[in-house]
Amino acid sequence: MAAANYLQSEDQFLCSICLDVFTDPVSTPCGHNFCQNCITDHWNTNDQYLCPLCKEGFTRRPDMKVNTLFSEIVAQFRQSAQQKASSSSSEQQVSKPGEVPCDVCTGTKLKTLTSCLVCLVSYCETHLEPHRTMSGLKRHQLIDPVENLEGRMCTEHDKPLELFCKTDQTCVCMLCTVLDHKTHDVVPLKEEYEGKKAELGKTEAEIQQMIQKRRLKIQEIKQSVDLSEKTADREIAEGVQVFTSLKESVERGLNELINTIKEKQKTTEKQAKAFITELEQEISELMKRRTEVEQLSRSEDHLHLLQRVQSLNIQQPPPTKNWTEVSVRPSSYEGTVVKAVVQLEETISKEMKKLLEAELKRVQQYAVDVTLDPDTAHPNLILCDDGKQVNDSDLRKNLPDNPERFFEYASVLGKQSFSSGRFYFEVQVKGKTKWELGVARESINRKGDIPLAPQNGYWTIWLRNGNEYRALAGPGVLLSLKSPPQKVGVFGDYEEGLVSFHDVDAAALIYSFTGCSFTEKLFPYFSPCNNDCGKNSAPLIISPVRVN
Repeated sequence: MAAANYLQSEDQFLCSICLDVFTDPVSTPCGHNFCQNCITDHWNTNDQYLCPLCKEGFTRRPDMKVNTLFSEIVAQFRQSAQQKASSSSSEQQVSKPGEVPCDVCTGTKLKTLTSCLVCLVSYCETHLEPHRTMSGLKRHQLIDPVENLEGRMCTEHDKPLELFCKTDQTCVCMLCTVLDHKTHDVVPLKEEYEGKKAELGKTEAEIQQMIQKRRLKIQEIKQSVDLSEKTADREIAEGVQVFTSLKESVERGLNELINTIKEKQKTTEKQAKAFITELEQEISELMKRRTEVEQLSRSEDHLHLLQRVQSLNIQQPPPTKNWTEVSVRPSSYEGTVVKAVVQLEETISKEMKKLLEAELKRVQQYAVDVTLDPDTAHPNLILCDDGKQVNDSDLRKNLPDNPERFFEYASVLGKQSFSSGRFYFEVQVKGKTKWELGVARESINRKGDIPLAPQNGYWTIWLRNGNEYRALAGPGVLLSLKSPPQKVGVFGDYEEGLVSFHDVDAAALIYSFTGCSFTEKLFPYFSPCNNDCGKNSAPLIISPVRVN
């Protein structure tokens, strides 16, 4: 009996595909329930076997069997709902606002059970009895309760509206068909009703499918929010860990600085104290000698004075140190603070390197296979057969000037395009004195002399003169790099409006374009620049991504 009372809410017994109470419910391996026919039809019309709710995929079509216990619970729920509906119907006999009242009842109007299109009268259950028993009335057409039965009569001929004029799209009576609608396409009302009902059924099914798609979209959005929340929590945890470590490093460095200064001060004080103690001892000895000399000088006994002077050896003063060159110099703290800050900077640099390495690993997860598109390549460029290398020949080939081809810049695009999500690829630039890399939108001008800048559809960086790096942000931004990159990673996030460049070997961020607004397809952009008489003959090479 506990099962019969379990989950009394109707929503718990609705199939998420047909939006009706379950019929022969079956369970997927991920634990979600569907009507057996619904999930079967769903998988028959899709190439992949995915759960419509959680999107979990199955390598082969699961063997679905009816969930016997759940099927019994659904049956009990259906029976309980029908009993409640029947009970409610018997209890609510008196007509309420919004319900059709019986036309025959006098005094208290009871609720109409059905309406008669022949009598043009609505009857409650009691007054409907003659239509159930009398042979003449049994032939009358009964319909669900409706108000304004007079509206079902032709206002012009006072005849029932039994036909439908397809030409004028209106209901007509028999006389209308021989008068105003004589040449029109007229069909029985029931025939048009069946056709419209079929159309409505189809529309209802389409709406139901739209509702289902939106429910699934809600689930997808909720899952995206959950994933985003987990990512945010992870980023916060990492940030707290990093900043806590930095805070501890700063506090540790400050404590070490204070202790170093205090130790130096203690050493100075200890030295000064030792000198003062020694000086005080000498002063004590000298004061003692002074007292003896003072007392002797007051003696009037000639013999005693001479003998005493001889024994005191006045000409030889007490043994003392020559303090002329002795001094206590204040401790020097020059460079102490600078050294502590340098050590802190080294610690921060190490933490920063860890973060950049982690960031590089993160973006490398979005690696895509990029190949060069020969239809876009400038006539001077030479592409390898596998579409992974390009260099300039200084010789112009005779190629058709198709709309996709660059004719001003020695450039080429990748075949792959991106209009959503994230992407990442790596390019070897070793041995080159100049190059250009980045992404470009589909509608860029490929024929004219258009500066590389975001407003013209380019998000790129370049190398010139062997050591001059710039981000072509319009105007250009001079980049200060610790070492020349040998391999450059390009990362893009379409929705975030981000394009960033990384030194793969050093795991260092070179530059980021942020706050971009992408509305078109983006293509990888490459330019090995001119050969420069062999000085810049090394190719640009699209390299396979290997996580460090």
